[in-house]
Order: sequence, then structure tokens, then C-alpha cells
Amino acid sequence: MRIRALVVAATGAVTLSALAVPAAQAAPAGPAVTFSGVKVNGGKNVVVGPTTKVTVPATYTVTKAAGVNANSFVTFPVLYRGNALDESTPDDHVWMGDEPGTCTASSPTVLKCTATIQFRPRSTEFADLTNAVAGTWKIGAAAIDADGLTTKADAGTIRVQRQAKLTADAAPEPVKKGRTLTVTGALTRANWDTNRYAGYSGQSVKLQFRKKGSSAYTTLKTVRSSSTGGLKTTVTASADGYYRFVFAGTSTTSAVSAAGDFVDVR
Repeated sequence: MRIRALVVAATGAVTLSALAVPAAQAAPAGPAVTFSGVKVNGGKNVVVGPTTKVTVPATYTVTKAAGVNANSFVTFPVLYRGNALDESTPDDHVWMGDEPGTCTASSPTVLKCTATIQFRPRSTEFADLTNAVAGTWKIGAAAIDADGLTTKADAGTIRVQRQAKLTADAAPEPVKKGRTLTVTGALTRANWDTNRYAGYSGQSVKLQFRKKGSSAYTTLKTVRSSSTGGLKTTVTASADGYYRFVFAGTSTTSAVSAAGDFVDVR
């Protein structure tokens, strides 16, 4: 995971990459501030497809001493993996906003801040995402001035997920009441390594039915996706209505529902 360079407007333009410093070689102490209420994407999962960059908001509160100039430091939301907010082992990654947060003083000591974080598949100019990093990330924040870095870790978690797609097709149409319907479909998800959708195998997917005139779906059975993500099952036609597949999602992959396929039963 690439660590984005930080440009700090303090006593001058100072470029830091302090978050790349292992814990054993801690960065110099930064501004005397604390963070609270750090939230990324409103607490919702971040879902990214195979090719398109996704930008999500972040909000947080910074508390400082009344005498500290708010323009003497900049702040960023941070996502990270591993046990600490650093890159002390090869499996740790640190990921932060592309630009400093915009902060507004609500009192002499409290700043309300907003920022954005971009998530970029490999097809984009600056690739952040590989399949290996999908899943749960920890949330933190950082403040940087000309002297060094102040961080907050363990401010919550968020899932960064590969986008899933799901289809459903019921046949034959129309069908006589009491005859067998075959419902087929496919579960695929974004592959950030190849910038394509690929089959998601071995996943439990629900087949649901909504009778014509009703607003609610009922689960009929659960099927498992094939090695290529394919889905196939049969049901007995009983009434006009819509059939769909529903996937609940995993830690690495988003939930998704197929569009309902209407069947005329005669």
C-alpha cells in the first residue's frame, strides 16, 4: 500500500512521510492536539468496483490549546491495518486522505473538520487497492506540523469491500402452474488485481420470491455458487411473481440483490 505524501503548511512547506517510520523509530512529536468523533463514510462500508475511483467523506473533531494557532498544523483521517498505526511489519498498511482536512473553529479550543479519502483500483493513475487489502480497516487520525506528527489510533473500524454483482433469470416464461421453473444467475465481484469482475465461488445465496401485487420477498431456498460464480436451482411455479437471488455479503465483498425476474404463471 502506497503511503501518500503529506505537504504541511507550517513555518514553510514541509514534506513528511512520518507514517512510514516503524514504531521502533518513532517520528518526532507533533502538535499538542487530540482527536475525537473520527468517522469515515458516515460509518458505512466503502464499496469499490474494478475500475472506478471512489471518494468518501470523513469527519472528526480536533481539540487544541487556546494559544495554539490552528494554521500551524494540518490534519488527516487515517485508515490502517495491523496492530499499530505504522508500517512496522510488511503486512501493515497506512492509508490517509489525499488532502488535509478543512477545519472550522467552533470555539477557541475545538475544531470541526472534514476531509475525503480516495480508493483507487489498479487501473487508475495512483493504484491503492489490491484484492489482498479488502476487508476490515482500523480508523485513526493524524496531525502534522513542522516539528513532527501526532496520531490517534483505534478510533473505530470500517470495511473496504469489493463490489458484487448478481443476476437472476427464471425460465421458461410463461409457465403452466405446477410445472418446474429453473432459476439461473451469476455472482461476481470486482477483482482489483485485474480490473474486471470475476466469479465468486462457494458462496451461500438465497432464492427469493415476491408474488405479484405484494411488496415483500420470501426466501424459498439457499443455493451455493459454483466455481465460476454460477447459480442454478429449480422451483415449482405456483403464481405470477418475481424471482431473485440475494447475497448477504462477506467482510471483503459487498451485499447485493439481483433484480426480480417476473414469471407469468398460467
